[in-house]
Amino acid sequence: MKDLTDKEFYTLRDYIKTNFGINLGIEKKSLVYSRLRAILTEKGLTDFTQYYDYLINDKTGTAVINFIDKITTNHTFFMRETDHFAYLAEKALPDIEQRFGGERDLRLWCAGCSSGEEAYTIKIIVEEYFKGKGWNTDILATDISTSILTKALNGRYLKENMETMPKDWLQKYFLPEGDNYAVCDNIKKGIIFRKFNLMTPAFSFKKKFQIIFCRNVMIYFDLNTRIELVEKFGNVSETGGYFFIGHSESLNNTKSQFKYIMPAVYRKESGEL
Repeated sequence: MKDLTDKEFYTLRDYIKTNFGINLGIEKKSLVYSRLRAILTEKGLTDFTQYYDYLINDKTGTAVINFIDKITTNHTFFMRETDHFAYLAEKALPDIEQRFGGERDLRLWCAGCSSGEEAYTIKIIVEEYFKGKGWNTDILATDISTSILTKALNGRYLKENMETMPKDWLQKYFLPEGDNYAVCDNIKKGIIFRKFNLMTPAFSFKKKFQIIFCRNVMIYFDLNTRIELVEKFGNVSETGGYFFIGHSESLNNTKSQFKYIMPAVYRKESGEL
């Protein structure tokens, strides 16, 4: 198999940026090569030009699914950036309950949910807060990677990866299975996992969200893509709705409908721009 040339890398880079928003610098060239070369071997392709032709001409959708699964980075863990979860439980949910109590319908979206740890953590917090109050608390969790969504749906995690989970929650919401812990059914059934591309030109949902988590996703996008994405999130957020991003991210250089509350937490203060 031939090496990945600069020209081939830029062709693949432009494809993934145009279709999925991910912005890869030239320093990622060796990473792209190492993650894709097994596909070339499997398909009997001699170079990345042939691979690109295969990618764009495959009508089954399998090539694109495998490409995204290989290229995307999915690093997460339970209780990541715990101050967000404390704010969700102590501030955001009480506010939502007060302002939308008549509806009793929580609308929360976990975008870029990866292997599910964030979505399950959020769902546990929501379950703890709204238990016995008669609210609909199903949440939406989305990602672009098919394989990572399969792992999220499975809801099984190695014991060594559960160290950050509070012990009482571990006993209450997880079942030991050999070397794993499995999320219990009453939490799993309250999460709707779906495949979703954040580069969809306009988001279309029946109702607006009161809370959106999109943490450590926009770090892979360039400024213009981030601006467009934040605007789309704003358009599907209720006025007063909360927007959580990663601590390595910021809206400082982004004109948006969201106002700063605390590090990596924002709130929609107005209607559409």
